[in-house]
Amino acid sequence: MSKKHVNGKLIIIVAPSGTGKSTMIKRLKIDFPSLVESVSYTTRPIRPGEVDGKSYFFIVREEFLKMREQNEFLEWAEVHGNFYGTSKKFVEECLADGMHLLFDLDVQGTDSLKDYFGDNANVIFISPPSVDELEKRLRNRGTENTQVINLRLMNAHKELLRKNDFDFLIYNDDIEKAYKRLTEITQKILAS
Repeated sequence: MSKKHVNGKLIIIVAPSGTGKSTMIKRLKIDFPSLVESVSYTTRPIRPGEVDGKSYFFIVREEFLKMREQNEFLEWAEVHGNFYGTSKKFVEECLADGMHLLFDLDVQGTDSLKDYFGDNANVIFISPPSVDELEKRLRNRGTENTQVINLRLMNAHKELLRKNDFDFLIYNDDIEKAYKRLTEITQKILAS
């Protein structure tokens, strides 16, 4: 499929950990039922409550490496010893069928999709009001230890350097205002 034959829309949301991205994506999928979240491949073990083919496509490491070797991924990354990747075939078939795809990616994955799909990839960056506020949110979640929080903050510093490189920027200093802005942008993209 040529990059120019895209019937559906691509919406990519990128943000540092702790910005409220997951909360807003969850709401967005309810408010915009035409959005289909892209299903990635992973080599990590399935967790309780996850469904193969819905949460992820769970495959063994050897299969992932073979797919990667055959250039079947739009983007891929290794995170904590597990591989994650977005299938070209899955995305292209969905778009050709007129489906609107929603992606939750890091900056590297976003760059790969933007390179491949060009202006057909609509990227929304969600920024915290400040790194101090982001640190406070991460610590208040109580879900990670200090080492993980420090790693997330280091990554956030790098990601925030890129916040103006994308199509849309939302500052999440108030979750309701930020979500309202996200819905306005999403409506604009879907209507174009």
